[in-house]
Amino acid sequence: MTMLLSISGLTSHYGRIQALAGIDLTVAEGELLALVGANGAGKTTLLRTISGVQPATGGSVRYADRDITRSAPSDRVRLGIAQVPEGRQVFGPLAVEDNLMLGGYTRPKAERAAEMEKVYALFPVLAQRRREPAGTLSGGQQQMLAIGRALMAKPRLLLLDEPSMGLAPLLVEEIFRAIVALKKAGTTIFLVEQNARAALAIADRGYVLETGRIVLHDTGAALLENDKVREAYLGV
Repeated sequence: MTMLLSISGLTSHYGRIQALAGIDLTVAEGELLALVGANGAGKTTLLRTISGVQPATGGSVRYADRDITRSAPSDRVRLGIAQVPEGRQVFGPLAVEDNLMLGGYTRPKAERAAEMEKVYALFPVLAQRRREPAGTLSGGQQQMLAIGRALMAKPRLLLLDEPSMGLAPLLVEEIFRAIVALKKAGTTIFLVEQNARAALAIADRGYVLETGRIVLHDTGAALLENDKVREAYLGV
């Protein structure tokens, strides 16, 4: 098993407040990894540190056997890491297609059209509304657009931050079907999700994060049956 991402002893701070406290974590090539935990546990901070938006204050991040701990976010995108941020953050006044084009800025122009067609095949509603302002899309459609924008970078590692947040159950199912399809197509996925049941049900492996520390690690199926996880995150 080839490790695409290896994190060792990772720490990060907001001023004097420690948000991550010695994280050790790996993601294998082609794997769908889930990270679950309560609000404020540090899940988003971990993704932001992997993508370079949040600086690490200790430890290391290795990607494809390369130390990227101090690499700029733009360099990480070029290396194949793309993040779908929490809250979608689409550019509302711009057309759907323009949002997608922005996601592909690191790719050669000749590749962008082909990548866009793949996005439209995954999310047909975006093709139907390609000329419309992104701000007119529903929340679920904006989430599809945010994922599509990240896919335009042709990522080897896709970081997904709370993709089900604020969505109706049917839309959550649609988003998770797309995530599974991306995994089957070969994309390595690191999924951060408060809906622990949905995330662990599709994950190869999972980690549980509490107050900036990893407290559990197992297969997704095993974590679904873990008494602590069931009580704390599944409501059973």
